[in-house]
Amino acid sequence: MTLDAFRPLAERILAPFVSAADSLGLTPNSVSVLSLLVAGAAAAAFVAGEPLWYAVGGVLVLLNGWLDLVDGALAREQGVASKAGDLLDHVIDRYADLIIIGGLAAGVENFALGFLAVTGVLMTSYLGTQIQAVGLGRAYGGLVGRADRLVLITIAGFVAAVVSGPVVVGYGVIELLLVFFAIVGHLTAFQRFWGAWSDL
Repeated sequence: MTLDAFRPLAERILAPFVSAADSLGLTPNSVSVLSLLVAGAAAAAFVAGEPLWYAVGGVLVLLNGWLDLVDGALAREQGVASKAGDLLDHVIDRYADLIIIGGLAAGVENFALGFLAVTGVLMTSYLGTQIQAVGLGRAYGGLVGRADRLVLITIAGFVAAVVSGPVVVGYGVIELLLVFFAIVGHLTAFQRFWGAWSDL
């Protein structure tokens, strides 16, 4: 299901945005930091828990994902790609994940569900980098990658803007999204672990 497989296509579409960022004098690191600020704004919108703000949050999450693509493409365009930049990008991505999911959980006042969701997301990411650390290359595969999560959050934001109240077993759209992340996140982490374990 992972949309990360379409990353090369997305990066070709990025060309005008990368050129614009370069013309504005932005650096890859400044774009990464900007993406974190956008994630914070998305979380704040979700915390409000109101229909209009859910839609705004969805747009901001989509922008966060787009900026996450722009920073890497800009680094290659400017010839400044580095391990330090890659480290910063990954750290900011994880903080963005925490902030956005925390905002979703706060908006529906279900922090236990938010905890289960965010640990699933973090374990998915952790397994990706740990697999790389043992020499098997960076793992992006699995049931749900970061690109998938951001698209799902965006869609859920728009749906929550028009569908309020319980949808299934007393859970609304946002709660159902958190349940999905909790279950599928840990399944994706296990899938990555099992694939790497089989290759060792």
